[in-house]
Amino acid sequence: MAQPVSEQSTAELVRTASEQLSTLVREELALARAELSGKAKHAGKGIGLFSGAGLVALYGVAALLATVVIALDLVMPLWLAALLVGVALLIVAGILALVGRRQVQQGVPLTPDAAVDSVKADIETVKRSAHHE
Repeated sequence: MAQPVSEQSTAELVRTASEQLSTLVREELALARAELSGKAKHAGKGIGLFSGAGLVALYGVAALLATVVIALDLVMPLWLAALLVGVALLIVAGILALVGRRQVQQGVPLTPDAAVDSVKADIETVKRSAHHE
């Protein structure tokens, strides 16, 4: 059974405070790690979507180049089909880029905001309790 605070020695009080501070720091680091992991996941998804948009845009350019070749051959139905495919691929690339940008914006800045707020609240609590004693 723990002794009342008034009966504990200074060494015991310091040891208890040290243990509690150590636990608090570990918990705050775990919170920061979890928050950064979530933000990094969003940034990674956004980068992947941007990469996909680049690849689809490359296919769109290839289709448009094929359209030019086919147009020079004056085969109208083939030309129109290639043009429609090229435009459709560029529209898909635009959509992927917009979705990717949104994902990157959700993951940036890579700061553990909740952990920082929690630490600030902990510091404020410690300050208030120190002033009351």
